[in-house]
Amino acid sequence: MNFAGRQDLILSFKFIIMRNNEDLQKDVQDAIIWEPLLHAAEIGVTAKDGIVTLTGVVDSYAKKLEAEHAAKRVAGVKALVEKIEIKLESWGKKDDSEIANEVLKALKWNWQVVNDKIKVQVENGWITLEGELEWNYQRLAAKQAVKNLVGVKGVTNNITIQSGKHSSIAKLDIEKALRRNQLVNDDDIRVLTNGNHVVLQGSVTTWHQRDEAERMAWNAPGVSTVENELTVNDEYKFMN
Repeated sequence: MNFAGRQDLILSFKFIIMRNNEDLQKDVQDAIIWEPLLHAAEIGVTAKDGIVTLTGVVDSYAKKLEAEHAAKRVAGVKALVEKIEIKLESWGKKDDSEIANEVLKALKWNWQVVNDKIKVQVENGWITLEGELEWNYQRLAAKQAVKNLVGVKGVTNNITIQSGKHSSIAKLDIEKALRRNQLVNDDDIRVLTNGNHVVLQGSVTTWHQRDEAERMAWNAPGVSTVENELTVNDEYKFMN
């Protein structure tokens, strides 16, 4: 191939990448528009080589999370950089003691949460949850119960999972669970266990598969920690 031919090939390759970036940006923007909770004008989207960056200002923590989840569900998103700021309107501002009271009530009335084992700290609208529970679904339910409360700027979930009577985890059971789940392509997933610790390695094609694989691992009895090292490997193709 001569020099001119190589230059044309390079320019064509750059054009395809540029169009892929533009298409991915458009898809994420459309996904955000599709969510009733969000206003497209609030969220800025840029995309480069599968890395999507979200910027803007929203008036609740719930909106910030929803924008993040909407972006993750889009095919082609390999990594997400989230720079969204929360600026509460006057009606949404509460002092920390008010938020703390609302948090305690929300935890008390959620049947999935063992609220007497959870300690709550609120500082400048940011909630920190601490304690020890038996199952990860209880840990997730605790955050779910408080994340949409008015005045909340963020939630740090430091709740840990106790191993209970289980001294080790059945690696084979987790692999079978992943194989049964039609939402997860387990061909490129490796499961490693060490005592009550699980590590997921390999690659999946979507963020949803990555999250679902982690959820399945957490469902194994005795799991105290899950380290999700799965990468999202989905070559985003420009379609004419």
